[in-house]
Amino acid sequence: MARQSYLKNAAILTATGLVLRAAGMFFRIYLAARIGAEGMGLYQLIYTVYNMAVTFATAGLSVAATRLSAQLLATDDAANVRAAMRRTIGLGLALGLAAAALLFAGAGLAAEWWLEDARAALSLRVLAPSLPFMSVSACLRGFFMARRKVGPNSRAQIFEQIVRIGVVAACIDAALPYGPEMSCAAVMLGCTVSEAMSWAYMEWCYRRELRDVPRKAKHPVTGLSGQLWAIIAPIAANQYMTGLLRTIENVMVPGCLAQFTQSRETALSQYGALKGMAMPVIFFPFSFLATISTLLLPEITEAHAQGRRNVLERLICRVMLVTLVLSVLAGGLFTQFAREIGLVLYQSAEVGFYLSVLGPLMPFMYLESMVDGILKGLGEQLSSFRYAALDSVVRIALIYLLLPRLGMKGFLFVMLVSNLLTSLLNLNRLLSVTGIRIRWMRWVVKPVVSFICAGTACRFVLMPLAERAGLTLPVWTVLGAAFTSIIYALLIWLTGCAAPSDFFPGRARRRKEP
Repeated sequence: MARQSYLKNAAILTATGLVLRAAGMFFRIYLAARIGAEGMGLYQLIYTVYNMAVTFATAGLSVAATRLSAQLLATDDAANVRAAMRRTIGLGLALGLAAAALLFAGAGLAAEWWLEDARAALSLRVLAPSLPFMSVSACLRGFFMARRKVGPNSRAQIFEQIVRIGVVAACIDAALPYGPEMSCAAVMLGCTVSEAMSWAYMEWCYRRELRDVPRKAKHPVTGLSGQLWAIIAPIAANQYMTGLLRTIENVMVPGCLAQFTQSRETALSQYGALKGMAMPVIFFPFSFLATISTLLLPEITEAHAQGRRNVLERLICRVMLVTLVLSVLAGGLFTQFAREIGLVLYQSAEVGFYLSVLGPLMPFMYLESMVDGILKGLGEQLSSFRYAALDSVVRIALIYLLLPRLGMKGFLFVMLVSNLLTSLLNLNRLLSVTGIRIRWMRWVVKPVVSFICAGTACRFVLMPLAERAGLTLPVWTVLGAAFTSIIYALLIWLTGCAAPSDFFPGRARRRKEP
């Protein structure tokens, strides 16, 4: 029964991740076509401040709700979870309202003095009411995770995306004649309305779920507020610091680019093309790994807590293998078909150039995210915080030094340094803590050689046939990517690097690592 529930959750998370990332990516493509690169740049700029407000409103709430609820539901007196959730939701609502008030009142100052673009003020005010809904929803998500029920969270996310797209599609045409300011405000209205509707749905699911929880506790638990703050405080401090540094960095980029280009509009267009158009495409394949992370990392935490070293090593090695096999494929495809993807999705050679530069970095990007999650599961949050803070300081310094002189090429170099630095620091810490050694042949050499062979076969076998057949660019891109992926998968299997069972939770083979 537990196995069926596990596989069901895996399927739900995988499907939800793919649907949301696909919808998000195509929504970005739609926005780029409607509001242009400059509008996407302003959109990203607005989100730098908004994301900081979201961090203030939600940091640690979901984790706290999950931990407290899981602990209390496992006892003989599960009714105490009601009191724990009341305190968590109350705290979340207070933080959300405070963040909303600060964002609404400070929107003008943030836009003019921080973002240096007064057009952002209206969008920030439109976004402010979404924060209380987000903070309470974070608490409810934690409760459902404690109940091992991913369905409500997944359905709420899909519902939220549908509402967001619907509102934007209904409002964007009326806003376009008034320029990027009103266009972005229309997009942000969709965000606020969708957050409110998502909360309403989750609240309904939460009330239904509470029917199975006893109403009166036989022995009420004391000290819940202290336990709540003990969980939230370190997580919030970490996220506030890293969030502030990231916000400073993101605000600096357009200004430094403008010094190089001598045009604020050009700088925003370049920033929007990279952050708002290329990066969502780069992280679309991460949906597959996100499912593995969500399902396997709790097992890693449990194995570590129970001192089961063999199980811990096997789980970590499996995560590393799957991460590198999939990220080498994704990075290789985006490098090989960068120009085609940029033209097919955005009719932009500039986006294609960014994809060609970022493609080889994708294994490092994905590895950083996965290893960071593992370290947190092993209780290494302080190390993760130190590395994130160091990375932000290095990025800010390099942005200040390089962007006014080199422009976007300098920013791409900053991203290269940042991803190499953080991925290698995190990996080194993981190896040090666990004593695991790198399986160079299986994790690195076989995937890289397999993709080189698959990519070569595509270029020298399939491409001449496609040219003679006169295939259109979209058809060639899809066909070439599919052909390369199939050859790569066959080589991965034939070389003994990985088998299909390695990619399904709970079904990995136990075999000796080379």
